[in-house]
Amino acid sequence: MDPALARLVDRVRAASAAGTPLAIRGGGTKDFYGKPAGGEPLATGELRGIVSYEPSELVVTVRAGTPLAELEELLAERGQCLPFEPPHFGPGATVGGMVASGLSGPARASVGSVRDYVLGLQLVNGRAEQLVFGGQVMKNVAGYDVSRLMVGALGTLGLITEVSLKVLPRAPAEATLRFAMPQDLALRQLNAWGGQPLPLNASLWLPDGGGTLFLRLRGAVAAVDAACRSLGGERTTDFDWDACREQRLPWFEGARDLWRLSVPQTAPVLDLPQPPLVEWHGAQRWVRAPASEGAALRALAAKAGGHATLFRAADAASTGRQAPLAPALLAIQRELKRQFDPAGIFNRGRLFPEA
Repeated sequence: MDPALARLVDRVRAASAAGTPLAIRGGGTKDFYGKPAGGEPLATGELRGIVSYEPSELVVTVRAGTPLAELEELLAERGQCLPFEPPHFGPGATVGGMVASGLSGPARASVGSVRDYVLGLQLVNGRAEQLVFGGQVMKNVAGYDVSRLMVGALGTLGLITEVSLKVLPRAPAEATLRFAMPQDLALRQLNAWGGQPLPLNASLWLPDGGGTLFLRLRGAVAAVDAACRSLGGERTTDFDWDACREQRLPWFEGARDLWRLSVPQTAPVLDLPQPPLVEWHGAQRWVRAPASEGAALRALAAKAGGHATLFRAADAASTGRQAPLAPALLAIQRELKRQFDPAGIFNRGRLFPEA
């Protein structure tokens, strides 16, 4: 066994025997997401490196502690990418943290989420057992797709040690269009465009002045050029999509408590305290509002057919960040936690009080 992995397995085994909670940590760039986990730090930084990469097969296998930037640089050298554009939120972001958080960037509504690109993974469970799920091809699952279950679990079910991912070629052409329009018109336009054969990749509506919609097109050169001609708007090169992904846009500045509302793309304008920033063709709406308004925001999101998450909190001790689960789903969550981590040592309280 690899010495770095052996040391982590020994730590997990000892913690399980003693009932000592462990706080799994990659680069720490997403510590703000979810309630801070109590326990002894369990760092994954030594689990670093590319295990295998087959550009012709569009598959890469990488150890969990590998810096995300390092993986993206390797893929870029071969003209490939992680199409879901995972946010880093800092220079230390790791591949394991990307999977554990399950966060995707601006292109998510068009290309899919992190979960859609996880082919398989290896992890250490709460019994210090090394488990392998999935593989390196799409059709590799018989029964439960456990590897994708780990996406977004925030490390509460086990220590991810290695991940196999599907990658894609970078699009040959890209263009960004800018439209001046209010939120209601932007949502209607996005819904209408979504039903047409257009190379839509990402969208962002900003509540500046009367409102501005940015639309990113990606695909074949001819398709992008034709879409630009048919859609109109102003073609621009000065909008920073990376700043959108990393929440460095001016709109995010000074937001002490930041809520993420996940609703159907067809949801209308919501009666919010102030206009939101809208992404994912209307499906993701960012709201600056105090944590104390959580009940009202969750009721509003639920009425629209979605849910609300306290994404960033000024007070690290804020509870109830994730949307409450229905009783049946909560029962499943508890049973999964019991099966993977019977002693409850991993990231205790990070996702839900029971997990």
